Amino acid sequence: MLYMVRYKETSEYVISGYLKEVEKDHISPAKEDSASQLQQKTSQLKKRIIFGLGIGISAGGIVLAGGWVFTVALAAVVFVGSREYFELVRSHGITAGMTPPPRYVSRVCSVICAFMPVLTLYFGQIDISVTIAAFVVAMALLLQRGNPRFSQLSSTMFGLFYCGYLPCFWVKLRCGLAAPALNTRIGTTWPVLLGGQAHWTVGLVATLISMSSIIAADTYAFMGGKAFGRTLLTRISPKKTWEGTFVGLGGCIATSVVLSKFFCWPTSLLSAIAFGFLNFFGSIFGDLTESMIKRDAGVKDSGSLIPGHGGILDRSDSYIFTGALAYSFIKTFLPLYGV
Repeated sequence: MLYMVRYKETSEYVISGYLKEVEKDHISPAKEDSASQLQQKTSQLKKRIIFGLGIGISAGGIVLAGGWVFTVALAAVVFVGSREYFELVRSHGITAGMTPPPRYVSRVCSVICAFMPVLTLYFGQIDISVTIAAFVVAMALLLQRGNPRFSQLSSTMFGLFYCGYLPCFWVKLRCGLAAPALNTRIGTTWPVLLGGQAHWTVGLVATLISMSSIIAADTYAFMGGKAFGRTLLTRISPKKTWEGTFVGLGGCIATSVVLSKFFCWPTSLLSAIAFGFLNFFGSIFGDLTESMIKRDAGVKDSGSLIPGHGGILDRSDSYIFTGALAYSFIKTFLPLYGV
């Protein structure tokens, strides 16, 4: 009897130990996967922060330099962004429902888009140049061998507008609004290496406020969505929520108002609020537009040029429409450019 009791206890101990080992074998891979995912996310976050700071500092220096430095840098961004756009157009997700333009046309369009900012700085206006370029590209598509398709023409014309024409308004904003911002104390101490007081212009101040507002909108929208996000904004971008959008709007307007007080431009509080709202609208519209293109293309990022951030379009989508809106607002609604 004693033997049977001991045998039973031994059997239960062995079985219990076996079950623990089995449980350990089943749980350990899950824990390892979880740890690996956490480590991967941490590494990804570090990359985003490091390269984000590098991009921000470089972009700030380029904006302050202005002129040809700003324009050539923008032209390089436009060239890479247009290449990414036409690769998205050629992706399987989009080509399943349409015929993409020939590759040689895509490459030519990328070069044309890159020249648009330079022509804007040199001539001031590029309407005639863009019209001629669009006409030549359209004729090349219509006269190509095989069966020309409307989808080829529409995607190419939109590419010229989206990747080439719209970014040119940043050149018109930064370099075209050359009226001195004389009502700021900063201008009197502006470094000679950066052109002195003559280079402290409305265009520079407006560009700094606009870009800072866009960065604030993205940052506050991200934090607001993480903290309060419940209601989906649109199916185009599943991570965007109405709560995060409203927080981003508040952060964008607040940044515009604070910087307007610091730079003393624009002089009206209502104009500063309107400028912030416009920057936010252009930012969210550009972001959703690129998200729609990527969704149709069936890809997460437009490219892999920037570690932790994706492609050029992924980082610049919020700026594409905003430059045109900011420039039009200042030229149309602010008397004497807000000075």
